Amino acid sequence: MTDSRPPVRGILFDVDGTLIDSNYFHTVCWWQAFRQQDLDVPMAVIHRSVGMGSDMLIDHVLADIGSDAKPDQDALAAAEGALYAAYWARLRPLPGAAEVLRHCHAAGLTTVLASSAKEQELTVLQRVLDCDDAIDYTTSSADAEQSKPAPDIVAVALKKSGLDPAESLFVGDSVWDVEAAGKLDVACIGLESGGSSAAELRQAGAFVTYQNAQELLDHSEEWLNR
Repeated sequence: MTDSRPPVRGILFDVDGTLIDSNYFHTVCWWQAFRQQDLDVPMAVIHRSVGMGSDMLIDHVLADIGSDAKPDQDALAAAEGALYAAYWARLRPLPGAAEVLRHCHAAGLTTVLASSAKEQELTVLQRVLDCDDAIDYTTSSADAEQSKPAPDIVAVALKKSGLDPAESLFVGDSVWDVEAAGKLDVACIGLESGGSSAAELRQAGAFVTYQNAQELLDHSEEWLNR
């Protein structure tokens, strides 16, 4: 980061793994969905791909294990979605999630949930967060042609909120979040709460990393006054 950027006016938050403790549920559900099509994929491989949308994740996972299988991608994605829905009642916000959203909103920042979740799922995630009064705009998978690491969701979030990339920050938990933000020159803060290490997030381009949303809140003066 340099001092040449203008003051921060807005902050974009990924949701799964960043604000909601859901990444490992997604990992298990994708594993089960792959097994339904007789594909045995190690959970560690799946976890490292969580953060991508299904259109990217399936091909990435199969390439990672050297498989030339051609599964029914629509059926795979539908199976993961159905399996994941069974966990909705168990979803919990990560430490400091609602508090950091309220802090940003109270500080006058435009606060955006830049999520790639389907609209129904996003409604569930917002209910878990329980702080709609601190959220100015949201995105869902319906807003994007391609999922992360493509920058579509970030671009839509900026357009909806009227924010310029130079005056915005993106907070995410996966290397795919960092890469997507970087493609639009949006500075990215990495959180380890989704299972990626600080080293991985920094290597992908995050300018600073924190353990979770609570630590992000505790150090807000550092990144608000970058």
